Amino acid sequence: MKEVIVYQIDSFTKEKFKGNPAGVVLNAENMTSEEMQLVARELNNSETAFVFRPDNPKENFDYQVRYFTPTTEVPSCGHATIAALYAKAQEDHLDSCIVKIKTQIGILPIHIERENNDYLITMTQGKFELSPAFDTSMTQRIVFALGLTMDDLDEKCPVQIASTGHSKVMIGIKSNMTLNHLVPDLTALTKLSKEIGCNGYFVFTFDTDEKEILTHGRMFAPAIGISEDPVTGNANGPLGGYLIQNKIRETAADIFEFTGKQGEAINRIGEVKVQVSVRDSQPDIIRITGNAVCVFRTTMNLK
Repeated sequence: MKEVIVYQIDSFTKEKFKGNPAGVVLNAENMTSEEMQLVARELNNSETAFVFRPDNPKENFDYQVRYFTPTTEVPSCGHATIAALYAKAQEDHLDSCIVKIKTQIGILPIHIERENNDYLITMTQGKFELSPAFDTSMTQRIVFALGLTMDDLDEKCPVQIASTGHSKVMIGIKSNMTLNHLVPDLTALTKLSKEIGCNGYFVFTFDTDEKEILTHGRMFAPAIGISEDPVTGNANGPLGGYLIQNKIRETAADIFEFTGKQGEAINRIGEVKVQVSVRDSQPDIIRITGNAVCVFRTTMNLK
């Protein structure tokens, strides 16, 4: 009988049923890809992370992690990484430490900070990349599919793809009220994803009355089965690089930090702390930090 340990974790929050839910399977060594996909479909979170030990103990990482939406495998996921390492820390009663995880985008260091028998997780993301801005025609198609008009756009913010391993289209708009009332055409977004080679659309705004919050955002990825993702590490992290490279936000120091808030429109509010190290005025290493909370732990018999 194949038995696995399953956690349900809410990431980027300390309050259950807020933030972004992720499934985590901790002892996935003997699972097939087909079984992982079936479990991810059954748990029905935007992503489920599967954690297993390296085949060879001499390999230069501590755990391998694979990520599945309910319909497909994806190369990386911010909130599911936070969830996976939070669950691992809880399961093994870890002290503060740095572990290395192997993902499809490379080997990434994860900092686990233990405080008062709880954990704060910091993920170093993959290499930052920024594609050229879309031309006017494609920008209009993306904007209209999102239920926006060209007048809604923040003129400082080009519509373009940014990535730290799992790319997102960045769409800056003027109004938080507009953001919260978006009703995108998910079918149109799915068709566009095939054309542009990017599955996620991150709509964000600087329109906030909270001093400690820089941006509010929403993220849609219907092409991979995610109508709306509550709080997205792989969107807020690349946003930091996007803001620095486009000189939308300046920093005199070699570190740019901000907090992004997401999930208000669907009552799953969470916050992502983003840190961008800046070298020669360009984004270098990007890290995201988040709290998490365990909703439940159980075991599952696969056969």
